[in-house]
Amino acid sequence: MKLLSFQTERLQLRPVTAADAHFIVELVNTPKWLKYIGDRKVTNITAAEDYIKSKITPQFDTLGYGNYMVVRKEDGALLGNCGLYNRPGIEGIDIGFAFLERFEGKGYAFEASQKLLDVAFNEIEMNRVGAITVVDNTASRKLLEKLGLTFKKDISINGEDLMYYEIDKEHYASISS
Repeated sequence: MKLLSFQTERLQLRPVTAADAHFIVELVNTPKWLKYIGDRKVTNITAAEDYIKSKITPQFDTLGYGNYMVVRKEDGALLGNCGLYNRPGIEGIDIGFAFLERFEGKGYAFEASQKLLDVAFNEIEMNRVGAITVVDNTASRKLLEKLGLTFKKDISINGEDLMYYEIDKEHYASISS
């Protein structure tokens, strides 16, 4: 199966590969990742390669989409990740994102997420997309709402209390036209 990449005005979204292991080590050990997403115990290149092989690649193999590197076209800088995920404990597919702090506040997460929502609804033909975040991740909650997702309910996954957001294809079409 050929893995697809996507373009926006400023960004390229391409599947995460083992070649991105160095970046994954940096991203998953940022203070915000550790606080809001959790410790993945990925502290070196080998662990990152294993993480990519066991957690990221299988979803691309089975569904054809997953976790994308967000690359700035202008200079090739690796900014973060954005993806459509099939996570245990969530019914359906959810969108998620994480960026290095130095690239926050520049609209990159919104631009990448908006592109993946467009792909989800118009190319993959999903009927709805969910998202999860912890209560105190205000920036994530604001971005989800800016994207058009609405809070639906509190959920718990593996003992962690989360907020579940959702957007359906009809609502997305009404706000993206």
